[in-house]
Amino acid sequence: QVELVESGGGLVQPGESLRLSCTASGWRVRDNDMGWYRQAPMKQRELVALIRSNGITSIESSVKGRITISRDIAKNTVYLQIDSLVPEDTAVYYCNTYPRTVRTGYWGQGTQVDVSS
Repeated sequence: QVELVESGGGLVQPGESLRLSCTASGWRVRDNDMGWYRQAPMKQRELVALIRSNGITSIESSVKGRITISRDIAKNTVYLQIDSLVPEDTAVYYCNTYPRTVRTGYWGQGTQVDVSS
């Protein structure tokens, strides 16, 4: 059964860091391009980071320098490191294959990140 489980979010203060995890089951992340997406309140879901099946990464320009995407093939897990968090990073963070979802219309439950003083 195909499944994605995101974790690692929480309530943090501006300037702090978080590492989000996304563990896949039923398929292998190393065989797919994987993205981390986020959806802020009242906004569309957006792609913030991408790791290709060959390991090459790309980061959306507005968060470049603060976000790193990586993966652990043995754990079938993709990570998102977010440093110097700002309130604008507040969102639900999801991972999924790119450009199409791993299964039509499927998204995991996401992990909530709240940045507030």
